Amino acid sequence: MSERLQKRLARAGVASRRAAETMITAGRVTVNGQPATLGQSVTDADDIRVDGRLIESDAVQKRTFALYKPRGYVTTAADEFGRKNVLDAMPPIPGLHPVGRLDRDSEGLLLLTTDGDLTLTLTHPRYGHEKAYRAWTEGQPSADTLEALLDGVKLEDGLARAVSASPAAGGAFVVLGEGRKHQVRRMLEAVGHPVTRLMRYRVGGLWLGDLDVGEYRELAARDLHDLLNPQDTPAQVWDRQWERIQRRWG
Repeated sequence: MSERLQKRLARAGVASRRAAETMITAGRVTVNGQPATLGQSVTDADDIRVDGRLIESDAVQKRTFALYKPRGYVTTAADEFGRKNVLDAMPPIPGLHPVGRLDRDSEGLLLLTTDGDLTLTLTHPRYGHEKAYRAWTEGQPSADTLEALLDGVKLEDGLARAVSASPAAGGAFVVLGEGRKHQVRRMLEAVGHPVTRLMRYRVGGLWLGDLDVGEYRELAARDLHDLLNPQDTPAQVWDRQWERIQRRWG
């Protein structure tokens, strides 16, 4: 049975499909000794290598971690400026890669996994997994300003709306249903309140919990279910998590 090369690399835990495409176009991937091409189909009989290392589709165990990403760490697979990478904060696990991005100056919940299918599910817009943030801003956003975030603000890449927005001391809590680059920062700047600090505390149904800066934990099967199925979480559990976030960050 054949499949697209980037899907095979993701399934093997090498990287997300998007990152795998970058590897292919950069000439880092070979199939049967020849440079790979984007969109190429492969089978189990093909010899697939990344930077000369043989890739076996079922060689990587599926493991997923939640990390409290510190500020100053980048989430790219490699950084040309030699800045700290989130993988530096994790154990050396083959195929481990960040799920999406959290920019260098932001902090909070970041998922890392060896499961390429999970990465696709969490990052593709069609699945609409929420991401929730605590923002500290220049000036205190008013109720009308927060309402404007719900109505939508015009950005250079189109209208952007928040799922919810509520006040916090010196800033706001903002929940998004999409993940454009620097979206929370750009939305708040557009309404006159540039962000001075940004922390993500929830992805889907998974919360940051009691993790401290730089700490991580491996997710169990129940965590993964909660992550992907927030609608199944009992209301009282959801309320307790929200109260915990408000006490810690409100």
